[in-house]
Amino acid sequence: MAGRKAVKVYLDLLSQPCRAVHIFLKINKIPHAVEYVALRKGEQRSPEFTNLNPMQKVPVMDDNGFVLTESDAILKYLATTYNVPDHWYPKHPERRAKVDEYTAWHHMNTRLHAAKVFLFEVLLPRMTGQPTDAGKVDKALAELEETLDKLEKMFLKRQAFLCGDDISLADLLAICELMQPLGGRRDILKDRPKLLSWKSRVQSALSDSFDDAHSVLYQLRDKAKL
Repeated sequence: MAGRKAVKVYLDLLSQPCRAVHIFLKINKIPHAVEYVALRKGEQRSPEFTNLNPMQKVPVMDDNGFVLTESDAILKYLATTYNVPDHWYPKHPERRAKVDEYTAWHHMNTRLHAAKVFLFEVLLPRMTGQPTDAGKVDKALAELEETLDKLEKMFLKRQAFLCGDDISLADLLAICELMQPLGGRRDILKDRPKLLSWKSRVQSALSDSFDDAHSVLYQLRDKAKL
């Protein structure tokens, strides 16, 4: 796209949706510049960033003055604006609708329940200095198990990926969420061979961009107490 400046994105790679955006840009070789916003330091509350996104959240994308502030919208915009393989967000109406179906379900299911485990097991104890509330962790894990059951039965079924035979935005958003509890050394897929096989296929499709985006999470995991 001649004459266009590189896409600018504001990210914190401890954020699951930020990792999804980061991976998508890298794997598809979309020219971009990253400005890191450390949420744990409150950098999202600076006047400059608040002017960009009054919600004070990441990710944010600025594509030559066009600003988006939600990861789902950012990914779909990039997939339809830039020259990327069709499998990410297919043009065929039915195949695209299956991706949209998952992403509509994702926020209040995969994202919510995997994030709760990380919140109660890692984030809140670090922020407050208080011990982990085992009861809240157990409840979050039980809710997550129900979501993983649905992920297998409603979406993955007998397919290679969540929406068919090729990787899509659905898989990218899902894997970034399901990796998050690893920050507390919890592998939530270890007893689920079907999802583990899916995860392996996703990692293979994403190549080095997967580990690059998750390196900060691996560091957090390695610092966590056994």
